[in-house]
Amino acid sequence: MFSVNRYFPLLAIAVSALAWYEPQPLLGLKDAIVPLLTIVMFCMGLTLRWADFRRVWNKPQPIALGVLLQFTLMPLIAWLLVQLLQLPPELAIGLIIVGACAGGTASNVMTYLAGGDVALSVSMTLISTLWGVVLTPWLVAFYSSAEIAVDTQAMIISIAQIVLLPIAGGLLCNRFLPQVGRSLNSHLPDIASAFILAIIAIIVALNADEIATMGALAVVAVMLHNLLGLAAAYGIARWNGHTEVEARTIALEVGMQNSGLGVALALKFYGPMAALPGALFSVWHNISGSLLAAFWKWQTNKKIRNLSQQKAVKEHL
Repeated sequence: MFSVNRYFPLLAIAVSALAWYEPQPLLGLKDAIVPLLTIVMFCMGLTLRWADFRRVWNKPQPIALGVLLQFTLMPLIAWLLVQLLQLPPELAIGLIIVGACAGGTASNVMTYLAGGDVALSVSMTLISTLWGVVLTPWLVAFYSSAEIAVDTQAMIISIAQIVLLPIAGGLLCNRFLPQVGRSLNSHLPDIASAFILAIIAIIVALNADEIATMGALAVVAVMLHNLLGLAAAYGIARWNGHTEVEARTIALEVGMQNSGLGVALALKFYGPMAALPGALFSVWHNISGSLLAAFWKWQTNKKIRNLSQQKAVKEHL
């Protein structure tokens, strides 16, 4: 039977290309992004237990490392790329704003697809968002000598609506209606993947014009920003003694920014050109994240198969 989850990376590239080539049918679906993401988060909640969050909060070191890397690596990488590539001022401030933002909800989704620690990912998103209220404007000022204001209340309400409430709904459903989770369990990856594909397609369509007008230099800067963040966070987490699952989760959380916030801040304070890096980041990190998630999932499944084969051989002997 065809599995959306199994072919997710190829499908993500395909729907992105189609949405960019023919964006018109999707332009009216902007308001559908939040409901679709809410459904995905509810699906993730169905895979979790309250014990998962207790476990994470009883071991705060991965959360602390993830949040630390979020606000040190990403703005620093953005600033270094600005210097190295000599980006124009408006693109430069846009890239720095994206780097100074907290982790985005997309990281929670990709962690789920990668078989990572979803409870850890959600916890890091929540903590980094709260810290971002103070650190995002400070970091933008530090790296660019420019000032911005962050709508604290709007950020917290957004995270509560999109992440916390639907995941809590899934957790409560597991607690009081466990038969629902059991009946959907085998289908959840495909259901979530299908909704994520729809979200990616809408995001690409909404940013099709910006992508078309963006120069190659800006595209390279955004791609490098994301990829270097993913790689550096993973390497530091493993070097620091964290497990493979924790390192993957930290990498996705650090490398995948709240680019929607970055776009909003750039538009408000600096104009459309400054918002281009955030717009492209919104598209690119979903594609790179889905590819990386699929690769890590494949690695995990391969290890499980090898262990099963070794166990079968030993039992046979």
